[in-house]
Amino acid sequence: MSVLVEGISKIYGAQLALDQVSFTVDSGSVLGILGPNGAGKSTLLKIITGYLRPTAGLVKIDGHVADPDNLEIKKMIGYLPENNPLYPDLYVREYLRLVAGLYKIPSRQNRIDEIIGMTGLEAEISKKIGSLSKGFRQRVGLAQALLHDPALLILDEPTSGLDPAQLVEIRQLIRNISSNKTVLFSTHIMQEVEAICDRVLILNQGKVVALETPEKIKKLSLQKIRKIVVEFSEPVSAKIFESLGEMVRTEQLDAGKFHLFSTADDLRPVIFRLAVKNQLTLLTLHEQESTMEKSFLELIK
Repeated sequence: MSVLVEGISKIYGAQLALDQVSFTVDSGSVLGILGPNGAGKSTLLKIITGYLRPTAGLVKIDGHVADPDNLEIKKMIGYLPENNPLYPDLYVREYLRLVAGLYKIPSRQNRIDEIIGMTGLEAEISKKIGSLSKGFRQRVGLAQALLHDPALLILDEPTSGLDPAQLVEIRQLIRNISSNKTVLFSTHIMQEVEAICDRVLILNQGKVVALETPEKIKKLSLQKIRKIVVEFSEPVSAKIFESLGEMVRTEQLDAGKFHLFSTADDLRPVIFRLAVKNQLTLLTLHEQESTMEKSFLELIK
């Protein structure tokens, strides 16, 4: 199921929460939405689900305009909000029966059993939701979002507040789900984006600042400043790099180790020839790999 977001803006009073946001999501792909707090991520997801009306622009899901009154579109969407509004006094199976009734799902018991197995809730079905750990409550939230077998799954901060073990479990669950659904999810965790997403949308102050694959996002920082690590086997003065000119800034870490920063193309061949010319032995010569975190911080500055 494809998603088209076209010129979406949202104003709350005097605050512009989203400013002309446009992008597409291909059917069967996974889009991760990154951004600092207040960037507009949750507002954007609520508009796509039809929970909020935009001030301007439109959303099309599988070619149909999405709005709060279009119940047919809502049937195609599974939604896990950031705060996961569950009923703590209901048992897990009891809660899923309630959700299945709201969706008027045929063969409800079979579908509930299938979802319980898919989300790993078998050992928790006799417990009240309020007694579950945060990780299992997130699994219940995912179960209700998946119960009616939606083609589009929208998850708002699905791993927020989880411990490392729970995070890995939920991340694997999302990866398994994404094999046959279109998935949009917001997150602050860069490893999730790299592990799960086909593309990454970065929002800042309500605007799209990047929309690329995770690999291309990481390389965006390299287009600005390249960092090369150089280490010689013997003590060397930083003056050896003076012939490279002003395009290089040198940072000496110890007697024979340096970080070189440059906006020029790859300087490693030049540095290698420089070492040969001066009869120096190179122990290390590599360009430091960019990270998602570094690119993200550069893009939202």
